[in-house]
Amino acid sequence: MTAGAVDAWESGLDAVVVYAQGALCRRVARGTVPQGGRVRVTGLPRSLDPGSLRARVVDGVGVRVTEARVEVEAGPRADEDADELRREAERLRDEHAATQARRDRQLARIKEIAALQPVPPGRKREDPPRATPVEAWLELADFVDERLAVLHAGLAELETTLRDLEHALDVAEDRLARASGNAPSAHVETAVRAVVALDGPAGAEVALELEYGVPGAVWVPAYRLTYRQGDGAGRLVLRASVAQRTGEDWTGVRLALATADLRRRTDLPRLRSVRIGRRQPAPAPSGWREPPAGLADLFAGYEAAGPAPAGPYVGGAYGGGVASVGLADTTELVGGAADVPMPPPPMPVAAPPAAPAYGAPLPVPGAAYGGPPPPAPAAAAPPAVRARPAGGGRPGGRTRSAEPQAPAGPAAPGMAAPSPPPEPVLGPPRPSGDELDYAALVLGGPNEGAGRRGLLFPDAPFDPVSAEHRRRAEAVAGLALPGHAVRPRTSAGSFDHRYDAAARVDIPSDGVWHTVTVGEIPIGLRTEYLCVPSVEPTVYATLVLSNATDQALLAGPVEVSLDGDFLLTAALPTLAPGGVRRVGLGPAEGIRVTRRTHLNESTAGLRNNVTVLDHQVHVELANGLARPVTVEVRERVPVTSEADVRIEERADWTKPRDDSSAEHAPEHHSPGTRLWRVELPAGGTAALDGGYEIRIPAGKALVGGNRRS
Repeated sequence: MTAGAVDAWESGLDAVVVYAQGALCRRVARGTVPQGGRVRVTGLPRSLDPGSLRARVVDGVGVRVTEARVEVEAGPRADEDADELRREAERLRDEHAATQARRDRQLARIKEIAALQPVPPGRKREDPPRATPVEAWLELADFVDERLAVLHAGLAELETTLRDLEHALDVAEDRLARASGNAPSAHVETAVRAVVALDGPAGAEVALELEYGVPGAVWVPAYRLTYRQGDGAGRLVLRASVAQRTGEDWTGVRLALATADLRRRTDLPRLRSVRIGRRQPAPAPSGWREPPAGLADLFAGYEAAGPAPAGPYVGGAYGGGVASVGLADTTELVGGAADVPMPPPPMPVAAPPAAPAYGAPLPVPGAAYGGPPPPAPAAAAPPAVRARPAGGGRPGGRTRSAEPQAPAGPAAPGMAAPSPPPEPVLGPPRPSGDELDYAALVLGGPNEGAGRRGLLFPDAPFDPVSAEHRRRAEAVAGLALPGHAVRPRTSAGSFDHRYDAAARVDIPSDGVWHTVTVGEIPIGLRTEYLCVPSVEPTVYATLVLSNATDQALLAGPVEVSLDGDFLLTAALPTLAPGGVRRVGLGPAEGIRVTRRTHLNESTAGLRNNVTVLDHQVHVELANGLARPVTVEVRERVPVTSEADVRIEERADWTKPRDDSSAEHAPEHHSPGTRLWRVELPAGGTAALDGGYEIRIPAGKALVGGNRRS
């Protein structure tokens, strides 16, 4: 085996964790450790985030991973039979364009024939009128009619063919748009591989696990509730609607659903104190270090080897593969985070005329630093964790160069003089916060210029193909939600939950919703009936659900089935562990309610200076069901903020409790709400009487305003 040979291991997708937006995938590859210790793992999607690649050995004694990076290769497709949908769409598109062109030519002929008409020859003024041959006019009219009849028949046939082709083309394009994104696009096949360096005995059997993040995956919860009338428990099945366009089909994977945000930063903020006065704390380290001595000699052997051969080299020396190295590996190469080589600082020059005031921060140089004097300083950069391919910076973006720049000459006549360069600052360079983001830095390779090779810069390589794949994948975030569905981040609040599917699932990469079953959750329930006869003479059936598990039930649609028959689809609210919530099931036709009121107005007091409004309420309930039911009747008593106005109740109703006990679902009640809870036997009736008096002093009463409906 040559030094550049690398074994290729096939991998299979084993597990996927779908977050609120995005997913974390785990692949498993098995093989034997080669002599060089480097293996290439195939099967990775094009939309993966190179910075999220992680590799570890899950089965292998004495073997560990020392490096993991992403390698991308593109070439012409060898298998043309795997793209039937795209070829069919292209064929229909070409045939549609040809038929449309024929239709346009037919319309032009019809317009040309319809424009035929006899034109008499010109004559002079002194010439007598000429006789018009009627036979010639009639022959021309017959020719135009016959020709137009033939042309219109052909046009009708072309219009029919064109409509059929438009329908077939729409169907083919819709099937192509809904097809899995696992197939390569166009006629170019892009292969994404992970190059992993293993440290261990050659020939050892190893199971390698790769973990990487991908965009383009979303999910929302859904439920199916089945219960029987009279039972105190039900069967609640947790399901999930999952849509993904990651570029790889999830076939037979272990699925987990999480409500966390995959892109949320987890580093703690650093709060700095602000002091007033002369005595200030010692400045924080700038993060800049001098480049090690002899950095240019590190590439002497590479220079002596001559030009790089064609084709990618798996070791990362040449070719154009983007490398992603872990932070621990970078610190081993440079000797620790405190000894990261940085571009050299600018040479100190004359001090500024005035020193900054006490407590003021030192000004940051306007120009980047890093180039040798006397050229213009290049940008400084803190440590990097990714190596970039040779070839320069990001297309269309800013570039840094250490090439000497010619001094600006005198301004030409009629032109404004160039602005003077910023005044230099004494002391070491002070990188900004972006330049101290260690996870976003890149290391200049040996093919870089003399001012960049071996140094660290914050600009990452730009890959337009990967950007297009990620843009297409992230489009699933704009999918329309199913009915009653709620985003996990909205319903989960400030807590994060995870749900593991009980069985492996299949989800294609087509960007549409797929419903999968996650598992069954035990839940307690009971049926209650509510009515507010003062608003509507209708009794509504409700289910009171209690969650006795340690997992929260997120808000989403729930399909309710009663005694084996589908009842309706309702909206389940978020149910915290140990919580109790109520779900409405619609009107209960078997229970009737009627309400009658009576108002009696009188006066009281020594001088009849108190107006008494006596309200009487009479409610009747009738249970037409074949089982006993519990009905909760709600009424409302007026409330007052005036101390002189008194309200006296005369009923056996109760005030609602605002606790969250297991007996009642916690609800928000308006002030003055009163409740009756009635147990009605099968076919039974009940009558409820209540009322209240409102006593208003004469000074508070309105003339003619005390009547109530």
